[in-house]
Amino acid sequence: MEWPTYLDEYEKLVIRMNTPRVVIDNAVCPTATVVQVDSARKRGVLLEAVQLLTDLDLSIKKAYVSSDGRWFMDVFHVTDQFGRKLADESVISYIQQSLGTWKYGPERATESEGLTALELTGTDRPGLLSEVFAVLAELQCGVAEGKAWTHNGRIACVVFVNDSVSGCPIADDLRIRRIESRLRHLIKGDRRGTVAAASPSPSAPAHVDRRLHQLMLADRDYENAGGAAESPPQSVVVVVVQDWAERGYSVVTVQCRDRPKLLFDVLCTLTDMEYVVFHGTIHTHRDQAHQEFYIRHADGTPIRSEAERQRVIQCLRAAIERRSSQGVRLELCAVDRPGLLMEVTRTFRENGLLVARAEVSTKGEMASNVFYVTDAAGQPADLKVIEAVRRKIGEDRLYVKEEPRPHYHRKASGDREEANGGGGGIGLFHLGNFVMRNLFNLGLIRS
Repeated sequence: MEWPTYLDEYEKLVIRMNTPRVVIDNAVCPTATVVQVDSARKRGVLLEAVQLLTDLDLSIKKAYVSSDGRWFMDVFHVTDQFGRKLADESVISYIQQSLGTWKYGPERATESEGLTALELTGTDRPGLLSEVFAVLAELQCGVAEGKAWTHNGRIACVVFVNDSVSGCPIADDLRIRRIESRLRHLIKGDRRGTVAAASPSPSAPAHVDRRLHQLMLADRDYENAGGAAESPPQSVVVVVVQDWAERGYSVVTVQCRDRPKLLFDVLCTLTDMEYVVFHGTIHTHRDQAHQEFYIRHADGTPIRSEAERQRVIQCLRAAIERRSSQGVRLELCAVDRPGLLMEVTRTFRENGLLVARAEVSTKGEMASNVFYVTDAAGQPADLKVIEAVRRKIGEDRLYVKEEPRPHYHRKASGDREEANGGGGGIGLFHLGNFVMRNLFNLGLIRS
């Protein structure tokens, strides 16, 4: 390792002592790769580890989190997107290097570095996203990358733009202010709506999903908006918050359908709400996920009031529902050109389709975009309408694809007790048996 010249020998020693130790084992578990991270406890390191694993499209089947004083240990049972153990040595090496590196320098460069970041929140309405892309196209802004989420009648959008003619970053402050003004006009009258732009700088959000969670939390999308569509029965989310006064913890239990990035979404919200996770277990069985966390405020105190408890429940439900599958998944793969997004989303609007969620990316000359569309009432769109839209945009460019789902392994009879551990209810009885048993097995607490 090459050390910066400004570090003395004592500082180098401290870095060596605190650098995480990462062990990746393919032998200990028959169905998953075990990733173990040991390090000095540092706020946010758990979220960073989960973020890295989910960004690699890995599914976290189980996880045990525990901290003892100033030290912590995280154990993750992960599989690839096909439900198999990790076999790619380059992926294993990348995980070891990334999780086992002391970050004393700047963050790693991202594809969006140097571009202008635009952030928008406001009241969602039919055609709003189409209007946003139309304004950007009119102002000669090319969208290199971006995502948009809708939930409870609110929308949050983060896009990275450049000059559509030259392909260079937009460095003119006057032009950036004009873009802000035009976008702000779209949400005129919404007192909670915001539009912000950041000229090319390191302050642009390094992780778009994390930033979207922050924007929607600040926009209070967890408050039930009048007229907002109810969540479908299959996406029911159960969140329970209880006190463990004996140890001074608040215990958060989440039970819902398993899906990619579920743990990341929950930890994002707990972190952004200024809570610290000291212990926890994550367990999935078939398509169900059970998560338990022992949390405190940053100052070491548990949840203080019933109002705060209800706010935690509302915010966690919202965090899980934001990314839940809504509508038909459409994938657009086409040669990128100015106005492409405007034309596609306008076609959706003209055919009565609403965009519930969107992911936009451009690599070289190709645009790869994903849209989740519903009808005007927020219900699954008519397949005849979908086919009509595909014919207009191009059947060789717009495809209907199912949402990727985690793969599940059948449990052996000896694992039946563990598999059924989370199905009988969620409360302190379940926590006291399931969580504490795993912490004892890891040698982190005494019997």
